[in-house]
Amino acid sequence: MKTTMNVIAGLLVLVGIMMAAGAGGDCDGKCMEYANTLGETLMYGFIGLCFMVTGAAILIANESRS
Repeated sequence: MKTTMNVIAGLLVLVGIMMAAGAGGDCDGKCMEYANTLGETLMYGFIGLCFMVTGAAILIANESRS
């Protein structure tokens, strides 16, 4: 069970990093009709940060129980 939780927590951290990094996007102004609004960018970045923090907290809690 502990290994399963560690895998899920690791995936949360990984998805959170990808989500937070991709929130800003990079279109150099050529694709502004498809760009996120400022609110959407902040929302995706915050959700990614929450995923990272939650995954890290689970990993730290599982490490201290061993």
